[in-house]
Amino acid sequence: MTRFVFLLATISVLLAFSVASAHIVEHTFHVKNLTVEQLCKRQVITAVNGSLPGPTIRVNEGDTLVVHLLNESPYNMTIHWHGIFQLLSAWADGPEYATQCSVRPGHSYTYRFNITGQEGTLWWHAHVQWHRATVYGALLIRPRKGRTYPFPKPYREVPIMIGEWWNGNVVDVENQGLASGGAPNNSDAYTINGRPGDLYPCSSNKTFKLEVIQGKTYLLRIINAALNNQHFFKIANHNMKVVAVDAAYTDPYVTDVVVLAPGQTVDALLTADQSPSFYYMAAHPYVTVAGVPFDNTTTTGIIFYKGANSSKPIMPVLPAFNDTATTHKFYSNLTGLVSGRFWLPPPLEADYKMFVTFGLGLVPCGSNATCAGPNGLRFAASMNNESFEFPTKLSMLEAFFNNVDGIYTTDFPNQPPFVFDYTNASNSFNPNLLITTKSTKVTKLKFNSTVEIVLQNTALISIENHPIHLHGFNFYVLAQGFGNYDSVNDSKKFNLVNPQERNTIAVPVGGWAVIRFRANNPGVWLIHCHLDVHMPWGLATAFVVENGPTPSSTLPPPPADLPKC
Repeated sequence: MTRFVFLLATISVLLAFSVASAHIVEHTFHVKNLTVEQLCKRQVITAVNGSLPGPTIRVNEGDTLVVHLLNESPYNMTIHWHGIFQLLSAWADGPEYATQCSVRPGHSYTYRFNITGQEGTLWWHAHVQWHRATVYGALLIRPRKGRTYPFPKPYREVPIMIGEWWNGNVVDVENQGLASGGAPNNSDAYTINGRPGDLYPCSSNKTFKLEVIQGKTYLLRIINAALNNQHFFKIANHNMKVVAVDAAYTDPYVTDVVVLAPGQTVDALLTADQSPSFYYMAAHPYVTVAGVPFDNTTTTGIIFYKGANSSKPIMPVLPAFNDTATTHKFYSNLTGLVSGRFWLPPPLEADYKMFVTFGLGLVPCGSNATCAGPNGLRFAASMNNESFEFPTKLSMLEAFFNNVDGIYTTDFPNQPPFVFDYTNASNSFNPNLLITTKSTKVTKLKFNSTVEIVLQNTALISIENHPIHLHGFNFYVLAQGFGNYDSVNDSKKFNLVNPQERNTIAVPVGGWAVIRFRANNPGVWLIHCHLDVHMPWGLATAFVVENGPTPSSTLPPPPADLPKC
């Protein structure tokens, strides 16, 4: 009896500490037009609270985040909290027509959710059309009060957001591409924290600068917010120590280059251990599509040591644009920190297995017109030859909650319709493989089931690296490689001891990756390519995770101010 009373007292103390250490963090986002000068041109963009990037949100694990979105722009708007689990708060996830309908001009919506079991760097961004190009910001999650990082406390924490810039209205750029059926225009520049850097015209005063003190260590919270390009990131003459990716701790990994696909984040410790001087940080794209024009420019920031004499910054030597070897080395050397606070071992078996091929395809142009895609057709993208089409009458989550038929179907195929040599370039324009169909097919999952997905890139139309993002969950990266996945031999390479956790994986060019996750969060969760050039073309599907057996595992009703379609 005494032991039982002691146990109850201990639990009460822990619960009291948990409540006392959590807070409500509240922000108001005013989304409206902003005139900026960039690359010798004045331009109107859509932005949050008059800044690019938008406000940095700082919270502690365990806090509740409340963000009031006031849409004062001329466009529909939603915000996605990229990488947040949204445990029993799927209504706040944000993707248009998936978990909510858009917040229309002149209207508002309040996002409210708890941040539980996560520490590290995430971010927020618009999830409707191409507004992510200018509507984005960092979301930094520190340990709750009384807890520490699993590495020495840094002197300072610095968000580094890599962005992409167009000399034009990004919605017009997207719409022109969709109207023609071809690829949209490439960007005109990349940015670090909204600034192109002094290698671009009219940008000598548009360079992010960071002062450091010799001997101090800084936590760089690096985020790739670009729409369509992976990036190499380096700092001249300095190494970095990676300690987390996608808000999941990793075994410390020392490197002189960081690689990030759109949507990914990296926490890296930088020690100011060089002679006092000026050093460039720089980023340029990693591009895997041969023979296709791309924005081959470089964005820069400047790190300067306190007390250093002003001088021309030293420039790092960035990898070649197509350096797949460096990219694969970085991604495949990351492992999970099993001593981390929220580490759980990966599932050793899977209840549900999927083999998902993805890449580009074609659909008829329509209306007897000729489009700008191959053979006069319209570009499409697909998973298992299903090109995803979002509903518009009702969000998928509302349809799930209210058992409404006709919004989506639960027959997404768990295997491709054809077995072929997926990564053989000779199949790139095979007419028997290119034509796809539009659908809104999803996969229904039992609550708490374990899911394994083989993500298989294809060579259809182009061979490229695709960043695949899963909403609502982290997943374990069991293995990744090149060519066609071999279920007999490649399964022997699975890391079931300390695999890295991510919410976004860059599936290798002409290759594959195997991921697993636990479907322990009821709701509707997208899995899609995080290249905004491919998302509108249909490279997506969704998981509908059923409610659990208890009230604490059942999706609650929608908030009263949820926008309607």
